[in-house]
Amino acid sequence: MSLQQEIQQAHFRNEYQKAHINLLFTASWLNLQATKSLKPFNISPQQFNILRILRGFYPEPATVKVLTERMVDKMSNASRLVEKLKQKGLVEREASDEDRRRVNVHITPAGLQLIEQATLAMENNVEKLLNRVEAKDVAWLNQLLDQLRG
Repeated sequence: MSLQQEIQQAHFRNEYQKAHINLLFTASWLNLQATKSLKPFNISPQQFNILRILRGFYPEPATVKVLTERMVDKMSNASRLVEKLKQKGLVEREASDEDRRRVNVHITPAGLQLIEQATLAMENNVEKLLNRVEAKDVAWLNQLLDQLRG
């Protein structure tokens, strides 16, 4: 369905305005699809992102600062997300031996198991949606998005 149909707006000031709105709308739509895919696992897309980062560091820990730097959603509060994941038994927090202000975060075996299952769900649901677009066009889209961010 076209952007015009989705938001019931027939005209845009120019193609730049339309592209801006289209990017925002599509990002929101993709986030909703991710949220639906992750619902059975009782985690948010932001928590999923934290677990994926920690899986990449495994078996080493990552600091909350590193998690913040690597997160896709820069508006998220990494400390709060880590605390929620800790309450679910998916991560562990510990003060660093070298610097007491630094907090190390480890993914637990339960966290590793959950991230594997949640990743499969994301691949089966969200990434399947992206397959509507040919691989060469997705590569071009990635180049355009990288160019947009400079």
